Amino acid sequence: MSLIPRGSFFDVDKFFDDFWSPATQRGSNVGAFFTPRVDIKEHDGHYEISAELPGVKKEDLHITLEEGILTIEAESRQESKEEKEGRVIRQERRYGKFTRSFNLGGNVSEEDISANFDNGILTITAPKVPEVTPQQRRIEVK
Repeated sequence: MSLIPRGSFFDVDKFFDDFWSPATQRGSNVGAFFTPRVDIKEHDGHYEISAELPGVKKEDLHITLEEGILTIEAESRQESKEEKEGRVIRQERRYGKFTRSFNLGGNVSEEDISANFDNGILTITAPKVPEVTPQQRRIEVK
């Protein structure tokens, strides 16, 4: 399994999309995008992908698998408000959406992939397909 993140540093289209996004405009939090930290670990029988998704609700989290590409999509909506004597002194909102994709490769059992979301941490487990060693057998000539 290669677990290569799609949209790497050399992804020119993503560079220009991000360059013009509202998140890059100075002093603007409106429509800001967020990129969660992702850890990928290889264990004996499986791969484990962990993503920090603070402020994301379970119902705003979508994981799909299509043609060997695992995609994680999430949306975050947070609002905080300070009032003094009925007047709004400060009001902040944060909205963001992100998509992250990984190429699983051929040595993963796609049917057995599972996901768990607890305390803002998404953990995806992708079991490895057991390696089959070719067996030698003698074929009788008739």
